[in-house]
Amino acid sequence: MDICLEFGQRVKELRARSGMSQEQLAYRSGLDRTYISGVERGERNISLVNIQKITSALQVTMSYMFSVERFSLTPTYLPKDFKIPFKERFKYNLDPEKKVLAFSVSGLFSGKQDVDYLTSVILGICSAYGPNELDILVDHREMKASDGEAVVYSPGIAEQATIFQQELTKYSNRVVALCNSEFMVQQLNHVAKTSGIFDKATHLYDKDKDMIGRAFSLLDIHSNALIKPAK
Repeated sequence: MDICLEFGQRVKELRARSGMSQEQLAYRSGLDRTYISGVERGERNISLVNIQKITSALQVTMSYMFSVERFSLTPTYLPKDFKIPFKERFKYNLDPEKKVLAFSVSGLFSGKQDVDYLTSVILGICSAYGPNELDILVDHREMKASDGEAVVYSPGIAEQATIFQQELTKYSNRVVALCNSEFMVQQLNHVAKTSGIFDKATHLYDKDKDMIGRAFSLLDIHSNALIKPAK
């Protein structure tokens, strides 16, 4: 096994599944684009310092960078990923008795307008409640590209999600998110730390029934009208 080539493929797949170009990854890591290109081709004997810079730009930990979870190299956030309008892929449900607000998003966020729409709906519901009064259940299990594989937020969407969470933290008691991959757990942990919601948030990835069971246990509920195990 060529360790440089293997690491380069790993960088490329995580970059691709987050919709980043080589230029974007270079900018966010503070490295030159030609250097990133060389890393992805396995031509660079990369230093630990630069590995740390790249992992930080990808919003993952060093240990995750060398984990067994793998994805295809297919680029994402392309026009074919947005054939179905966001409003048809975003669903929500409020349980006023349990004070649990659940919402799900299948597919990708196409840009700021999608985040703005979700924000207006969710915070509109939250505004009827007091501080720390609602539990939030987020379902991102079906956040997948047109190739059927998991994706994470693009850099721009992650920044918008941070702003949304800063507002959401005013109303939320607990936040539990069902993720499509360990990669998403990594990214949402990063976003939650940046937004200040981390102490309230739990991001889960596991077998479907186990993950949902743990989420329900954390929220002290037995079922939810929106969130159900995959058939």
